[in-house]
Formats: sequence, structure tokens, C-alpha cells
Amino acid sequence: MLLFSNRSFTSLLCSGAIALGLVACPQQSPPPELRVGLIAGFTGETAAAIGPSSTQAAELAVQEANRNGGLQVGKRKYAITLILADDRNNPEEAVKVAQKLINQDNAIAIVGPYISREAIPVAQVVENAQIPMISPTSTNPKTTENKQYVFRVVFTDEFQGRVMANFAREELKVSKAAVLYDRASDYNRSIAEIFQQVFQQTGGEVVAFETYTTDTNQDFRPQLQRIRDSGAEILFLPNYEQELYLQVQQARELGIQIPLLGSDTWEALNPAENPQLEGSFFSTNYAPDPTNPKNQAFIKAYRELYQNEPDNVAALTYDAFGLLFEAIESQGETDPAKIREGLSQIQQFTGVSGTAEFAGTGDPIKSAAIMQIKTGQVSFYKSVAP
Repeated sequence: MLLFSNRSFTSLLCSGAIALGLVACPQQSPPPELRVGLIAGFTGETAAAIGPSSTQAAELAVQEANRNGGLQVGKRKYAITLILADDRNNPEEAVKVAQKLINQDNAIAIVGPYISREAIPVAQVVENAQIPMISPTSTNPKTTENKQYVFRVVFTDEFQGRVMANFAREELKVSKAAVLYDRASDYNRSIAEIFQQVFQQTGGEVVAFETYTTDTNQDFRPQLQRIRDSGAEILFLPNYEQELYLQVQQARELGIQIPLLGSDTWEALNPAENPQLEGSFFSTNYAPDPTNPKNQAFIKAYRELYQNEPDNVAALTYDAFGLLFEAIESQGETDPAKIREGLSQIQQFTGVSGTAEFAGTGDPIKSAAIMQIKTGQVSFYKSVAP
């Protein structure tokens, strides 16, 4: 006996009826689409660290959403169409592509940008246009400050700087710290200033607080010499990959052998090829968690699709799309204002990077992971709750 699904039977019946010239049956039409933009630096200075991971995780999230016909919005299903937009790690370009996504591509929401210097101006664009935006990795408080349409799935610079200052004081038991950071970058400056404030509030002393600008400086030796002579017991480097390698190399060449601390940008480093990083610690938003079923399912799916391991950018991108899709389905409508309302009503979201609580703002309350570089590998050291 042959069994047919309702859809198969209807199709067969229609085919026979049309052949006999009896009726005209409607053609199966694809589900309507919802367009979502992804703004990231696919070219530019952070392309290697962000481009592939962001794209792959976004494609995986969209593929899974579309697997069963798309998102269930009210009584209809909508397929998700992903639109990639390269901000070239440039704030002006980020604004330009955001405007194109909104005005020409009809995106109902935007994921990204990733870097705070691009995310902050784009946040103002989407706020004015009333289009929801979720940044996977922008940690600067200004990104969501006084915004109704802007959200993130990552902790803020303030929390990150506080975590590392407390870690230095409580875990490493040091009383004198040095900091070297890019004063032209909102990200670097914000974390550095919070670190200095908290370290000193807890009884420590920041004996060297050195700055530079990436546009003009590739020789960090003058600042590092002052740090070497300051008596610092640790050196905090909340900087980007391209200058970190030089800073670490030059520090070791000058005889600075104190422990190094970093922020979530250190995820992009390759300690296996840089033995100078041995013994360092850094904070991050994501570490593989064998106790989190959602995390393990994500890792398995990512490995099968791309034959590599997901990093923190991939995990946070996947969570940004998951948060967006949950908000869309919860409202039963596709209007951007309703999606924003849905995002603002989510009190707790369990993603692959952990559980985040939202207290009526666009900023999640979530734990940070402290990672250690040991024998050329990055390993989980401890989790720090807010």
C-alpha cells in the first residue's frame, strides 16, 4: 500500500485534474522572506579575526531557521534571507552600508557591526530609522546608550575591565600594574580606564598608564621602557591583534617578563606560534561548555558544516541571530517596531555562549570566562559572574 502525505496527495490529485482539464490548481509558492543584514569587516584590519567566523555562524543560524520552512510568525512561515555588508573596518563605510541595508535592501533587522568604532555610529543610524540592531561583540557602553533599537549579546567594556582588575588583585595577588593602550580607540580606552579605576579602588597602584595611536605608532619601545622601569608586576594590554604581537615581542626583547593580561580581542591570537604569550591570561565571552547542550549541539553542527572549531565571534554571532529569531517569533509580526518590542521583552536568553539576563536594557548580564595560555594552547581557567 502506498502512503501519501496530504501535500503529496493534493499534488497528485491536482496533476490528474489538470491533465483532464477539469480544474486549475494553485502552484506551491515559496514562503515569504524576511531580510536580515549582517555588517562585519570582511576586508580590513580585523577581517581575518571576524570575517569567516561571522559569516559561517550567520549562515548556520539562517540555514537552521529555514530548514523547516522558516520562522513561524503568527500563522505564516517566513524564510530568512541573509544580506552581507562589508564595513571594511571603517566607521564611514559602516554607516553607508547600514543605510543601504535599510533604504535599498529592506532589511528588517541588522546583526553587527562587531567593532565598537563602527557599531557606535551605526547604532545612531538604526535608532533614527527604527530598525533593530544586535551587535555580537561591540562592548563599548556608548553602543546601546540611550538607544531603544540597539542590543548586544556580549558583556560591556566596563564589566570586562572590572573582571581583569579584580582578577589581578585577587587571583594573582599583585599590587602594582601597568597598562598600555590605544587612546584613539573607544574599545581600548574604555577597558583601560575601568581597569585603572577598579585596580586602584581595590588598593592597588597603576604605576604606568601608557598610550599610543595605531595610525602613527608601530614602535612601542619608549612606552615599554617606562613600564619596565616602573616596578609593575603585571602588564594589561586591551588591544587589537595587529599591534599586540609587536607589543608582546618588543616587551620581551626589553626584558619585561611579568605576566601579561588581555581582553577578548586576544581570542584572535595564535599562542602556538608566539611563545612570548606563555603564562598570559585574558577575558572572553565564550568557552566551550560540555554541560550546555545547546553549546554542544552548536559545536557539532559547526564542525560538520565547516570542518573547524567555532570561536567566540562565531558563538556570539550565532546567539545574536538566535535572540533575533526568538523575538520575531514571539511577536507574531514582522514589523521592525514589533521586533524591537520583542527584543526588549526577553528577560532571559539561553544561547551557546551561556545564559544572558536582560533587565529592560539592550545590555545582557552574563559571566565572563578567564582563559590561560599554557604550553602554547588556550585553556579555560575560571568563570567570573557579574
